Amino acid sequence: MAAIRGYIEVDIDTCKGCDLCIEACPQESLAHSASLNSRGFHYAVLIRDNCTGCENCALVCPDAVITVYRAPKKGAPKPAAREALATVSNVRANIRISVDEIAEGRGD
Repeated sequence: MAAIRGYIEVDIDTCKGCDLCIEACPQESLAHSASLNSRGFHYAVLIRDNCTGCENCALVCPDAVITVYRAPKKGAPKPAAREALATVSNVRANIRISVDEIAEGRGD
């Protein structure tokens, strides 16, 4: 099985820098940005290239501002071409979480 490489995207203007995703990351891939967002918060950013796409950050985010992507390391597509692995939406009412499985060899 190929080594899995993850990537996240954070909705910068909505992130309130609560630290939950940073604490939940087992690879210690996340930290606060040096910059402030439009709301005056230091938002979460990916600081290391060791993300595995474990989804912990997206699952603990109270505002559902993190989207997780996964692709095999070799020949991995650019972030715009990746399919979302975990999406959390509708946080203010009912929480809906969808998690897709990655078939072995997918992402070629």
